[in-house]
Amino acid sequence: MTMDLISRRGILGVFAATSVAAAPVMANAFGFLRGAGDMRRVRMYSGRTGESLDTVYWVDGKYIREALNEINVFMRDWRTGEVIGIDPRTIDVAAASSRLLQTNEPYMMLSGYRSPRTNAMLRRTSSGVAKNSLHMTGKAADLRLKSRSVGQMYQAAVACRAGGVGRYSRSNFVHMDCGPVRTWGS
Repeated sequence: MTMDLISRRGILGVFAATSVAAAPVMANAFGFLRGAGDMRRVRMYSGRTGESLDTVYWVDGKYIREALNEINVFMRDWRTGEVIGIDPRTIDVAAASSRLLQTNEPYMMLSGYRSPRTNAMLRRTSSGVAKNSLHMTGKAADLRLKSRSVGQMYQAAVACRAGGVGRYSRSNFVHMDCGPVRTWGS
């Protein structure tokens, strides 16, 4: 890693901390992200691996390849270690939802990418796991926030109008994906 990358990311992190806190709420999250102008940021941690992620992944209309690579590794199938490219639109939905919720709290990521083998195992042992889950193509994430209810997270993600949103109140998480716009759950 070069000093230029460290300095650039450090500066972006400081800028992100101030601009995200001052951001207004809008009904259409993707319109809001487009209007944000210069950057998009995502914060997550994994209770499964103990890892954390806090990265600016989009600046001045362009995704940052290094940040997307970090996201890909962070959101890997923790059971198998397999890494694939996470669709950046999935991260956009999560980032937009976080902004709408006006929180700087990192998401707890319960599930990002799932290998077909992991998905099949979960289908055998759990209900509500889709046979052709978008988790297997890097287009979905199951997320939780301590400071917000499942209902609040669900409403924020639905307001994005950018993919599927599932409410899992009993398990205390929200599924967000960049597939067709649809909703489910209670």
